[in-house]
Amino acid sequence: MFLSCCYLLPDVCETEQTLRDGAVKPSRPFLDSDVIRLGRPGVDCYCQHESGAAVLQLQFLINEGALVTACADDTLHLWNLRQRRPAVLHSLKFNRERITFCHLPFQSKWLYVGTERGNTHIVNIESFILSGYVIMWNKAIELPALLLIGFESGTVVQWDLRGKKADFRIYYDEAIHSVSWHHEGKQFMCSHSDGSLTLWNLRNTTKPFQVTFPHGKIQKDARKESCKPILKVEYKTSRNSEPFVIFSGGLSYDKAGRRPTLTIMHGKAITVLEMDHPIVEFMVLCETPYNNEVQDPYAVVVLLEKDLIVVDLTQSNFPVFENPYPMDVHESPVTCTAYFADCPPDIIPILYSIGAKHKKTGYSHKEWPISGGTWTLGSHTYPEVIITGHADGSIKFWDASAITLQMLYKIKTSKVFDKPKPGDGRSADLVEEDPFAVQMVSWCPHSRIFCVVGISAHIILYRFSKHDANTQIVSLDVRLQCESDDVITPSENENPPFCPDSGSHSPQPHHQLPVSPNSGAPDSNRDSVPYLKVKDRVVRVPPGYQAELVIQLLWVDGEPPQQITTLDINSAYGLLAFGNCNGLAIVDYLQKTILLCMSTLELYGAADPYQRLTRSPRRNRQSTSGLTELSDNQQSTDMERNHVNGHCTSPTSQPCTAGKPRAPGGPEGPRLTRRGPGRPPFRKAQSAACMEISLPVSHTEESRENSFSRSRSSSVSSIDRDTKEAVTTLQFGEFYGRKSDSVAPPSLWVGTSLGVVVVIPMSIPTEQEDRLEEPVSIGPNGAVLMLKGSVLRFGFLDLTGVLIQSPYECWRDPNAPDDPDRPRRRKLVNFSPSSSQEACGEGHLAVVCTERQAKVFLMPSQSCLFVHNITESSFVLRADVVSLCNSVCLACFCANGHIMTLRAGGHEGSSWWSCGRPGSSPHCPG
Repeated sequence: MFLSCCYLLPDVCETEQTLRDGAVKPSRPFLDSDVIRLGRPGVDCYCQHESGAAVLQLQFLINEGALVTACADDTLHLWNLRQRRPAVLHSLKFNRERITFCHLPFQSKWLYVGTERGNTHIVNIESFILSGYVIMWNKAIELPALLLIGFESGTVVQWDLRGKKADFRIYYDEAIHSVSWHHEGKQFMCSHSDGSLTLWNLRNTTKPFQVTFPHGKIQKDARKESCKPILKVEYKTSRNSEPFVIFSGGLSYDKAGRRPTLTIMHGKAITVLEMDHPIVEFMVLCETPYNNEVQDPYAVVVLLEKDLIVVDLTQSNFPVFENPYPMDVHESPVTCTAYFADCPPDIIPILYSIGAKHKKTGYSHKEWPISGGTWTLGSHTYPEVIITGHADGSIKFWDASAITLQMLYKIKTSKVFDKPKPGDGRSADLVEEDPFAVQMVSWCPHSRIFCVVGISAHIILYRFSKHDANTQIVSLDVRLQCESDDVITPSENENPPFCPDSGSHSPQPHHQLPVSPNSGAPDSNRDSVPYLKVKDRVVRVPPGYQAELVIQLLWVDGEPPQQITTLDINSAYGLLAFGNCNGLAIVDYLQKTILLCMSTLELYGAADPYQRLTRSPRRNRQSTSGLTELSDNQQSTDMERNHVNGHCTSPTSQPCTAGKPRAPGGPEGPRLTRRGPGRPPFRKAQSAACMEISLPVSHTEESRENSFSRSRSSSVSSIDRDTKEAVTTLQFGEFYGRKSDSVAPPSLWVGTSLGVVVVIPMSIPTEQEDRLEEPVSIGPNGAVLMLKGSVLRFGFLDLTGVLIQSPYECWRDPNAPDDPDRPRRRKLVNFSPSSSQEACGEGHLAVVCTERQAKVFLMPSQSCLFVHNITESSFVLRADVVSLCNSVCLACFCANGHIMTLRAGGHEGSSWWSCGRPGSSPHCPG
């Protein structure tokens, strides 16, 4: 059995199809003519009319593999569904009359077509031509003498097709909306515009022998209250129980804003089912297709404007079946998406089996009743998963291996936190309307480690387990907020305060602070609060993804934490790194400690490529309201860069006294405004780093290139600006970072909004016992690379052009019972380029893509091999280094809607796809 539905979208919905047809059709922006056939889970067949007219009605030729569609242009189409790609066999156009309704009896070769004028035409299904036999409305009324025809005026006529005459005619005062036969053919039921149902007996057609107002109450004056029209009624009999009367509409007008309803009358019991969206159509599924037999209905299929539901009639509480199709992916608005290809083959069955155990209560326990067609993965498919984050904090895993999305598993991140209560402190008062909205996700399919970044400046780390467990979630509070301090210009013989040694250019890591579960802010900062409160009790978690660690950014001196702009997690290292407009933090999630927490300027040390300076060498008492204060410094270094005198408060630093905010120097400096977690800026604004920057005087082409949209003045007074540099991308891996490296150590590559790349090497204990006890050390900074525009993505290739993946840990169940014969040890998979040095030589390639250009560096020599300016008139929103057609490519998605690819070696891809509005240029400039 198949079920068909049509999409009727408004004209303002400008959609261009790429998935269904495989090509973009800007001239076909609407989905009015689309037909989708749904069968058993996974069966999804798509058809489209060439005319583009809206589909009004569908009629299946049961057991014949054919379908009749009636469209808004008064055309009937006969579809052949038995071939691999459904196609239209015949079409029939009505030129003088508009089609209003069609009826096709089971195993009949005649299709009855009702028109707006009240006439009924008969079409031969085999030849798909008009028979010439027309039942005229005036003949049906005038002839005194078994097709039942209902007219909107309230007249019902039973027409004798053989005798070509009317058996009877009925006149009623209320307009008729639908008619339904009793299976014996002796009674029929009508629904009317006043919310009433009338039951007629063929023995006496002068008046109905039963009139009911299902939802009409008797008022004080003994009059029935007015009700809405009953748009459709179905009268179905059952062998073992009372008949079913199912209808839509008919509610009273006493309350405004009522939701659409479907009413089921079974004997004296009346059940009203409220729907979330308006009802388009419904049909009753019966055990037999013959109308003259007892129907025995078992389900009702209800097509809503944005959903499809099926109601189980075999149970007294009428539960609904869980829909295996994503009829409305935006049940809660989608706030982020992530796509993963070539996943481990066992991940989809595991997620599906765990998700099946977490079904909502109230669903029917029976199988999905629509079971037509067959579904196979095919020979060329591979496991693909799409993850969607939603505004309500929910996360859904979808199987995207086939064209049809199938939901595998769902996580509710809100369960980690206590519900905010009114008057529960400042944190509760400042929570946005959607405090749990998901901003980004990071997932390692091999280790099954999953991280969620929320709009309230929080991160949740999940581990996957097949066993339920009692757990208490560990909470880490991070103070990542820039604060200015009084700055004194250093003399020539002393280093700047809060600045690392000029020879090492090393970041100052935060001392490891073991954090107990639910630890709060330090005593000296009790006024510092996070947006949300983590549950501080032991909770029972079911199998699946179980929350292990929550990281939250704190409010500082009345300033909200900035939104997290990027995150990366590495299961082999047991580390998690994230950044925002203020700086960078690295967390050891195995030891539950903070390894590093500092501003971006502190990461540079003496290697600041922009020589950011202050106006005066005098002591400055004015605060920059969270921006880093910079001072002039004449001390030279090996890299001819100046020291940075500002600092960003780490969790161990003391905040300075806040003063009045300083206005940016010069008329060119825009005023900086802070954005709370509930106010995410547009991606371009975010990539511009919520900052203001001036460049040093440079005589090289590289420096001029980096100043693409900044000040090019050689005046010192015009370049002394406040700086707020955002961390835009992060990636862990074993890659070369310094020119002196003989092996590739574990490192973190950091990209910023100013086009700067900083490499942070690390030393990680290799033994499992040592890893859980000994600290991870952060080494001196390695390479500092310069590009044009905000850094978006890193990619690494060996010298043969093969993509190098970051190492990962193979999954092991954290809650599995201990086995003495098989001790639980971490199994790591490493893709270090040093392992292939003998075969292809030393070093590897580093591909760095920004919003405006791409560069390829040879590491560890740090020499630039290739530069390509991607676009000048637009900017890149997303980029990734992927394997495509047996080669490695850099894929870029631009803000003007264009997608372009760059092949490894610097040859521009020849294929372009436009995803913009119709009429946009098919080529991307640059």
